[in-house]
Amino acid sequence: MKNLVLGFVYTLLVAGANPALADVADIAALREGDMKKLVVHDSPQAASDATFEREDSGEAMSLADFEGKYVLVNFWATWCAPCRKEMPQLNALQKEFGGDDFQVLTIATGRNSPEGIKRFFEEAGVDSLPRHQDPKQKLASQMGVFGLPISVLLDREGREIARLQGDAEWDSESARAIVAALIGDEAES
Repeated sequence: MKNLVLGFVYTLLVAGANPALADVADIAALREGDMKKLVVHDSPQAASDATFEREDSGEAMSLADFEGKYVLVNFWATWCAPCRKEMPQLNALQKEFGGDDFQVLTIATGRNSPEGIKRFFEEAGVDSLPRHQDPKQKLASQMGVFGLPISVLLDREGREIARLQGDAEWDSESARAIVAALIGDEAES
């Protein structure tokens, strides 16, 4: 019993000393429904520095361009039926939380024409998400994206803290609680 209590106290001290670990524990506890598929890492992992194409201009950018905020990176494609299902929900999440602290970043992976992406967004009623592209799948490959959709949650330092394979209800109470916990905890500090 003594070892159990000491272990619990040690865990609390470590989490208190390292806010990133506390955030991970907080979001892990909030997973319900589809969000149970969200795999929360024990410690942040490095993300790729590979570039992808900015919507419309085609200029190169990287995930480092979004450091300073939490980012939900969604890898998707126009031919992907589960992507079509979840994209309006990602749009709703962006509308509710998007700003200085949080961003949903959508990246079309593989062969997706700009016209096809635009049509996909129009048909799905998506009006608040970017239409970036990774046509050669360089970023997706380096991020270990095999199969679509895959969503990766990055912390403010641009490190991966969680990943969800497959589609999910991104406008669910659980998903919204996870984002609110991440951006709300730091707003209070």
